[in-house]
Amino acid sequence: MKFNKNMLLLYAITDRSWVGKQSLYEQVEDAIIGGVTMVQLREKNLCEKEFITEAVQIKELCHSYNVPLIINDNVEVALKSGADGVHVGIEDTPVCEIRKMTGRDFIIGATAKTVEQAVAAERAGADYLGVGAVFPSPTKKNAIRITGGQLREICTSVSIPAIAIGGICYENIHEIQGSGIDGIAVVSAIFATENIRKATADLKEKVKNVIDG
Repeated sequence: MKFNKNMLLLYAITDRSWVGKQSLYEQVEDAIIGGVTMVQLREKNLCEKEFITEAVQIKELCHSYNVPLIINDNVEVALKSGADGVHVGIEDTPVCEIRKMTGRDFIIGATAKTVEQAVAAERAGADYLGVGAVFPSPTKKNAIRITGGQLREICTSVSIPAIAIGGICYENIHEIQGSGIDGIAVVSAIFATENIRKATADLKEKVKNVIDG
């Protein structure tokens, strides 16, 4: 699936912590129906075989709605499952190595917490940046925080699009208006809610206003 920055508007990252009444598959489908524009599948505790099997299922679901699937950290799972790309952290496989392995059409996202990291990721071939944490995160309690000023500085230091991540929810998203982001990445703001479809639709409308404002 050919990448464009509109895919980043509302980027949902899965978290098995909130699987209960619904399966992960059902939660992802509700999020897509609600308006998610990109899905990242994050699994820290599955073996590679199980991760690939799940990734294939979620990829087919995402593609049936024309939504790209990104795999967190694991390049091998992304390639073997036919996912659209991978997102890597600062300490994961270098972007330049992934680009050599995968070619131009494979989507690569990279985490950046400083201008230097952002510029390096762009030079290495990243398609987009994940920047944060902009607020305290319930899923990554030890995540390094960045200020609104740092977020703006990072976004304006590169030509590739950037999404804000870390503790973003409906109630605080207005605080990052004017930062230059192209979208937001969220976990609990979607998957920890009682009504995923409605929460996603409400959040999408809010983020549109924030980015356009």
